[in-house]
Amino acid sequence: MKKVQNGDTVSVNYTGKFEDGTIFDTSLTEGREPIKVTIGTKQVIPGFENGLLEMEVEGKKTIEIQPEEAYGPYREEMIFDVPREQFPEGVKPNDVLNAQSQMGPVNVTVLEVGEETIKIDANHPLAGKKLIFDLEVISID
Repeated sequence: MKKVQNGDTVSVNYTGKFEDGTIFDTSLTEGREPIKVTIGTKQVIPGFENGLLEMEVEGKKTIEIQPEEAYGPYREEMIFDVPREQFPEGVKPNDVLNAQSQMGPVNVTVLEVGEETIKIDANHPLAGKKLIFDLEVISID
């Protein structure tokens, strides 16, 4: 039976969880389709892609991905105080906003709203977290 190799396009169902079992994303929700990933093209995080290698159609497994193979470590230097006038009216803590960085668009999370500044976090929401994925290969093209 064919096994997933570099260059293959794979359809896969997945459920992503944190260590406490909380699900943060799944393709198994009604109305969603399995994702298609071409191995070796960096369409998904490295640990997810590596976890698919050598799997067979209808194969299932659970993988654990350390932050370094996912969204990287949580970095304190990614927290910034930005002048309040650069934000829309009514912004509040936990709002997720789209901002422009030197590398293109990025989502930021509002941490605190002060009189003069707003503290934002530009880390990816999954940065610093170990991720657990249940994988099932549906097809290999």
